[in-house]
Amino acid sequence: MKDKYSHAKREHYGRRLAAHLCDQHFGPQPTATLDGPAVLRFTPIRQVNLLVVQQLLAQWTAEMARLRSPYFDFEAPDVRQALTQFMNTLSRRIRLNRGAFEPLLARAVADTLGVVADPVLTFEEKLLGGQPTATAAQLRDALRYLDLNKDLFAEFIDSLSPDAPLERDFLLERFRLHQEATYKSHQLMERLVAEFSALLPLTEADLWADGPVRAPAAPIAEAPRPVQPQPAREPEPARVAEPARTAEPANTTEPVVAPAAVAPTPTPVQNAPQPSVATPTFVATPAFVPTPTLEPSPEPKPAHEPIVAPRRPLTEAGPTSVPLYEKLKADRPAATSLSETLRPEKAGATLAEKPPRVESLREAISINQRFGFINELFNGENMEYHTAIQHLDTFNDPESAKRYVTQDLASKYDWTRKEEHVGKLLKLIDRKFA
Repeated sequence: MKDKYSHAKREHYGRRLAAHLCDQHFGPQPTATLDGPAVLRFTPIRQVNLLVVQQLLAQWTAEMARLRSPYFDFEAPDVRQALTQFMNTLSRRIRLNRGAFEPLLARAVADTLGVVADPVLTFEEKLLGGQPTATAAQLRDALRYLDLNKDLFAEFIDSLSPDAPLERDFLLERFRLHQEATYKSHQLMERLVAEFSALLPLTEADLWADGPVRAPAAPIAEAPRPVQPQPAREPEPARVAEPARTAEPANTTEPVVAPAAVAPTPTPVQNAPQPSVATPTFVATPAFVPTPTLEPSPEPKPAHEPIVAPRRPLTEAGPTSVPLYEKLKADRPAATSLSETLRPEKAGATLAEKPPRVESLREAISINQRFGFINELFNGENMEYHTAIQHLDTFNDPESAKRYVTQDLASKYDWTRKEEHVGKLLKLIDRKFA
């Protein structure tokens, strides 16, 4: 697939479509801006919107990291809490004008086509990022920004060891084998091209990588010269020179036109990664959370082994007939008595060992968590997420709030395999009523 479609042509179409859509939106109101919810619904292709958000978060994380200074203690609990609050507040104040938004949109369109055209590159840039190693949890966290062929990536992540960090090269090779073995069962390019064509005309042929086009410009201009022997077919020797003079202008005219159509194709960089987009993908607030010490990665297994060998046991997810509340309750330790809670060793815990209390869920949920909840728990519906969180903030006790999550919301949105994200939401509820 990587050789069939041109990376440069995907980028070219991305720039054209971004300019076209921005003309439609910003043309009547040049000073208009977009906030977060507006970005998530800017195009009818959800994958494009999600990749815009991912790029925006990457820029936001990089800028927040620059706040760190060797002269101050950024690891102090009160500093970290204040910075987290500031970051969450700032994340609700997204404001993009056309100059800032259009390049993000162009990149997102090209990368959306790349999800289907080159899944291996997508895995490398959007899930792995710039990290030398990654765990299944980190990859799954980045998966929230993928909508197309999500099962292709999720099935591979489920086949990995859940805790051990794995080397980048090992993961890339394993995913390459997995993609080659299962690609036919996933979304085809023609369906995605049809969705884009409804916005701006596009065919699969427009994205094909044509062999002759990849040649340098100078050889292309000289290629028509072999047709000069045509005068040899003429019987009269006196006419050999004259057709050569008349043929030269014709031959030099066509080569000038041909390279002009294809010269913008930057083939030497067609497989180059985009560093500005892919780096900070996995961690919600990496500027303020210490990086865990990674264990030595296991020795890579031979490439010919079956990809599904290390699959996680299906029993971990639990039978669908068991209520979500029971499964989550079984994973938590039994409630302790008051006397156990007040034991000296527990009473001596420091503030740094306890998660800080939050006043409201809306204020406590970080931008990464918010987009994770919206995409994984509320099917990408921003307003339904805000309605649910707003209602959760009205409860006066944790038991009622948790019942609303594990019974009402879980049954409404079918959270049978969403324990990880539901668990994060329940922990936030615990912090609110701590």
